[in-house]
Amino acid sequence: MQVPSIATTIPVTESVTVIPSFLPVTGFGILPVNAMLIQGIEPVLIDAGLGPLRDDFLGALRSCIDLASLRWIWITHADPDHTGNLAALLEEAPNATIITTFVGMGKLNLAGISVDRVRLVNPGEVFIAGERILQSITPPTFDAPETTAIYDPLDQVLFSSDCCGALLPRLYERANHIPADILREGIISWTRVDAPWLDFVDGAQFGASLDRFRKLSPRYVLSSHLPPAENMTDRLLDHVAAARLAPTFTGPDHATFEKIMANAGV
Repeated sequence: MQVPSIATTIPVTESVTVIPSFLPVTGFGILPVNAMLIQGIEPVLIDAGLGPLRDDFLGALRSCIDLASLRWIWITHADPDHTGNLAALLEEAPNATIITTFVGMGKLNLAGISVDRVRLVNPGEVFIAGERILQSITPPTFDAPETTAIYDPLDQVLFSSDCCGALLPRLYERANHIPADILREGIISWTRVDAPWLDFVDGAQFGASLDRFRKLSPRYVLSSHLPPAENMTDRLLDHVAAARLAPTFTGPDHATFEKIMANAGV
């Protein structure tokens, strides 16, 4: 791993903004790491960014919203790249409540987050945030059991959490700018890392889970690990489907890891 960096916020709709950062993974490429802000009567922040970028992340978020008005922080799952600035946000956003599942709450509580500021929303439920009716959904691929994706029909945005993420060779601002072969290989590579259980999944059942995403027909797919994608849902999900039949990911052994680091000058 190398030092992550934050980039300029990306407006997706009049209400939705992506706060993008990038995590270099030595020997494998660059992993986008996004948080997303939904503006409205009751603003919702989806995920809390990378901890090492705390000051830059909070500064980028403050440029979009007065943190005192932030009402909800929806943690799609409790991995560190999704919760890195959660404690700092809770201090600066006194009116914000966390949204997660029961398992997610347990993980956050182990990390020192009080359950007093948690609202439980399970997949299959809807959550009303002001003028928005947000749908909580289990994504087709994930690396943590508490993971939820979120669909916002008002802006036709699907927040897909880790699903549809990609390891990329360089920085891209929009998924639509990524060459087709690079996007396909990037999604397959990331999906095999993030969902190693795909080797044990029935093809028909997996296809049905992908179809639940397709039927939403979102205009935008905002993955936690891909630049914003517009009118690309079928293409993204086709690549995720292809990952089920791709070779299993096996990380380097320690000797190979040391060579990778040496070659990278790390």
